[in-house]
Amino acid sequence: MMENKKLNIAYKKTCDCQPNHINCLTAKEWVKSQVGIWEFFYEKRDIRDKSIHPAVFPIALPAKCIELFTHKGELVIDPFAGIGSTLVAAQDLQRNAVGFDLNERYIEHAKKRLSQTRLENSAQQVLINDDSINIPMYLEKETVALCVTSPPYAHMLNKPRLNKSMRADKRNNKHYNEVQQYSDNPRDLGTMNHDDYANALTEIYKGILPLMKPRAHCVINVNDVWWENKRIPTHIYVVNALEKAGFALRNVLVWDKRNLVNGVGIFGWPNNYIKLGATFEYILDFWKPD
Repeated sequence: MMENKKLNIAYKKTCDCQPNHINCLTAKEWVKSQVGIWEFFYEKRDIRDKSIHPAVFPIALPAKCIELFTHKGELVIDPFAGIGSTLVAAQDLQRNAVGFDLNERYIEHAKKRLSQTRLENSAQQVLINDDSINIPMYLEKETVALCVTSPPYAHMLNKPRLNKSMRADKRNNKHYNEVQQYSDNPRDLGTMNHDDYANALTEIYKGILPLMKPRAHCVINVNDVWWENKRIPTHIYVVNALEKAGFALRNVLVWDKRNLVNGVGIFGWPNNYIKLGATFEYILDFWKPD
């Protein structure tokens, strides 16, 4: 029998929005979000040092999802919280949030980030060092308004970093030839091949589904990978995994990262065209069907 670890955390909206509204946005703000290509900028609080974490999305990405799919006071979860960008965004926007991660070092770094705010905020942000498969142990059914995350990318980080997307004179940096794996834990999605990765995602999100409110959204940011001279469509694995778990795909959005790319190298020229993977990522929007 599983130990009861249920959190005492608020999940009801505290705003005065109409009952049929899914967020606190005005009509003018809503229109801006209808464009299927999103662009974000890093700010000073964003962490871009790969020695701290090898793959971090900007605070602006979860912030946009939180504003679009929740009200103030509602509950957001991140099953793969890393160093806590989703929870920082939730803190900024007065949403309650819970983040889970296997790596204790990431959890401790995320706690430090959350402690740096000086804003008065009644919303709670809680970080838990545990496997995402155990999320149902911590939360009550139909309390979560949004699940948003960027999961590890299967076994992409299991090989030495060769920096092929960088210009030749920039490749030999401090991370060159490093293996920047998240951890050696066999339950870490970043250690799995793509089939096992998809199966693990399905099991994790099967547990999350009952925790979601009806029509609550679940957003996953993911990129396809180039592995041993093959294109691996990670976003398709994710779509299949989430649909097997019971979620329904609602929107496919693109994170246009061209404004963040500089000093890129030329690879594949002149006879093997390979698109530069650093220029965009997928933002997959699902929801819990009625």
